[in-house]
Amino acid sequence: MNNVWFITGSSRGLGRSLTEAVLAQGGRVAATARRPEQLADLVAQYGSQVLPLALDVTDHAQIAAAVAAAVAHFGRLDVVVNNAGFGITGAAEAYTEEQVRSQLETNLYAPIAVTRAVLPYLRRQGSGHILQISSIGGRVGNAGVSIYQAAKFGLSGFSEALAKEVASLGIRVTAVEPGGFRTDWAGASMAYAPTIDGYELVNQRAEYFASGNFVPLGDPAKAAQAMIDLVQHPHPPVHLVLGSEAAAFLRQADADRRAEFEQWLPVTLSTDHDEAENFFATEVGKLYQVKPQNQQAAE
Repeated sequence: MNNVWFITGSSRGLGRSLTEAVLAQGGRVAATARRPEQLADLVAQYGSQVLPLALDVTDHAQIAAAVAAAVAHFGRLDVVVNNAGFGITGAAEAYTEEQVRSQLETNLYAPIAVTRAVLPYLRRQGSGHILQISSIGGRVGNAGVSIYQAAKFGLSGFSEALAKEVASLGIRVTAVEPGGFRTDWAGASMAYAPTIDGYELVNQRAEYFASGNFVPLGDPAKAAQAMIDLVQHPHPPVHLVLGSEAAAFLRQADADRRAEFEQWLPVTLSTDHDEAENFFATEVGKLYQVKPQNQQAAE
């Protein structure tokens, strides 16, 4: 593997595991971090394979400079990984304005900004793969992480739309949506809103994370290898869920959403204009009809 990777938040957590795995397999990495000196051991081991770059992902000028430096150094970018981010736990009304702003700036606005910065280079190349490190929390909502998940839902939605927008340009986009992995997400990287009485479930979750007793199921080294394999695949998914816990959450959420949708479908359909033809009866709408599973199997 000789791809050039651009990885944000590469000094710790999943970003560090991915950076190490890519370098170990012969890839080249523009490794960004707020403190690039934390990457000194990788520079000592891998030399010119790795380019450490200082980057605060909330600083748009730094983003542009880091992307330009990476292209100038390596000549191209093949895989861009928006990994930098952090979690926060608390009740929605309890977060400070700064906490809300920081979450959205780091976990949503920043990956959008990095994506927009790299797209001109990838478009001119006619190739590239953008991996957005979202979360199963970008597909399934849970009490206590509403602001974090607002950012991740936004990132997964942005990625899905972007994938359709740039497919004809030879650029692929995947929202990677992990469950809990054994990084410092729930440890040193976790922030907390002030506690408010009455939110028992939220407060219990915050206490659990802060206790250090939360041991996730996911292995970051295996997640890193899954992403390396992913970029070699000729038909990568737009969404890649990682971890059995995440798979269980998503399967249940999809079933719940489907049941709720069907229950309220009469109300949904009742709001068309009287003079409008039901969309499902149109030629385009017929493409959106879902066949029963037994009919699909028969075909």
